[in-house]
Amino acid sequence: MDDNMEIHRVALYNNPNIGIYSRADDEFLLLPSGFPLEKGRRLADLLGSSLIEISVAGTRLLGPLSVMNRSGVLLSWMADEEELSALRRAMPGRAIERFRSRATAVGNLLAANDRGAIASSSLGAQELSQIRDVLDVEVEPMRVAGFSQVGAVIAANNLGALVHPLASDDELSRIAEVLRVRDVDRGTVNEGVPFVSSGIIANDRAVLVGSKTTGPELFIVSKVFKGG
Repeated sequence: MDDNMEIHRVALYNNPNIGIYSRADDEFLLLPSGFPLEKGRRLADLLGSSLIEISVAGTRLLGPLSVMNRSGVLLSWMADEEELSALRRAMPGRAIERFRSRATAVGNLLAANDRGAIASSSLGAQELSQIRDVLDVEVEPMRVAGFSQVGAVIAANNLGALVHPLASDDELSRIAEVLRVRDVDRGTVNEGVPFVSSGIIANDRAVLVGSKTTGPELFIVSKVFKGG
């Protein structure tokens, strides 16, 4: 357990659903183009990451339209060439590609860290192969709590994962095995929202949670993302 990890309640655009607008890892924090620069830098400082402002498909919806780890980034097929090029310049050394899928919201169909990925059971062999190639991890297709949108119901760093409250014990065990994390637990954010990735921006140094997240919810979030 990392007792030095800090947790902060925040809002983006006065909205507690912060995971809709952002992606983060230990190196970078992605926020929408035009986001107030001073606030963006403060959030990046909290995570110990460098700020990148970017749009995907001309929108602010970075969470649903992207997935990233230290090896690569998958963007929705709707991302344009300018966005792709800007991200490649800002993140040299990473594989950055459009997700070759008719599915738009890649971020809702995939939960990944630097060690593994849980993919929607709706994805086919070619899509799974691209995920393996770009993120350089093993991929396990499955449903979680009855949902194929696994990226919406799992939020993870390299230490732990928070999962939809109706996930089964077997699903928690599989998630822990695939993502190779020390702690996996059920929880909610923002006063009972079960789609946990909508309210979390996390890396291995810090966790940002939606501003409506309650004390009991924070307790579980803190335990999970510190690795137990």
